[in-house]
Amino acid sequence: MAGILYVVATPIGNLEDVTLRALRILRDVSLIAAEDTRRTARLLQHYSISTRTTSLHEHNERGKTPQLIGRLRAGDSIALVSDAGTPLISDPGQTLVAAARAAGIRVESIPGPSAVMAALASSGLDSREFVFLGFPPTRSKDRKSWFESLRSQTRLAVFFEAPHRIRRTLADLSGQLGPDRQIAVGRELTKVHEELVVCTISEHLQHFIEPKGEFTLVVPPAERAEARDPEHPPAEQCHRILTVHDVICYCRIRACLASQKCRRWQNRAG
Repeated sequence: MAGILYVVATPIGNLEDVTLRALRILRDVSLIAAEDTRRTARLLQHYSISTRTTSLHEHNERGKTPQLIGRLRAGDSIALVSDAGTPLISDPGQTLVAAARAAGIRVESIPGPSAVMAALASSGLDSREFVFLGFPPTRSKDRKSWFESLRSQTRLAVFFEAPHRIRRTLADLSGQLGPDRQIAVGRELTKVHEELVVCTISEHLQHFIEPKGEFTLVVPPAERAEARDPEHPPAEQCHRILTVHDVICYCRIRACLASQKCRRWQNRAG
């Protein structure tokens, strides 16, 4: 009987942010396929887990996947973990998971910490609809088109950025969206020095002079133009209608007052 491939979410900074189920799976599987075995070792040592690990990252995933599929077919269960958060979400693992599914091997997701959800939850921005964009491209031409498409985005956009590129990204955002657009920027979420700041792009540039840590950005869409509805006319039409109505009422009031004044004058004359 084939084993199970577990896709296990791990803490994004705070080692206490791990589920009991994730810890049980990491103890019970035959092997842990980790993006960086050294970083995963810190989590395993913290919880006294002795399961063997093997590296699986973007440079060796394609070549190592057949070997891991062979072990799964032989009955070994494997836990797939990334450096932080959920594997495959801007992290390696897609090739292995796709191969496991193609081979008819059971794949289970063990949910857990997420920088995307942490940033959305603490930003206070309307997150009923959002799109996750991963990391912006690094090449100038690709970046230009990427940020141009962000300008026309109609949903809340969430993406990651590295510390050595965050100021360049903020400058690109300022050029496309304007320096006064309010966005949320989270840094080192769940860690000791975490912060999440909601302010204008120009203020972010002033704040992050020497940026350190991993960044999560939350960018609201541009305000949509009001839909034209014939049964609910726009403000200028409503203003015009009310003005005509006011004139009619005003004339009626003047006529009524004049009539009353005329009657009072007739009573005095009589």
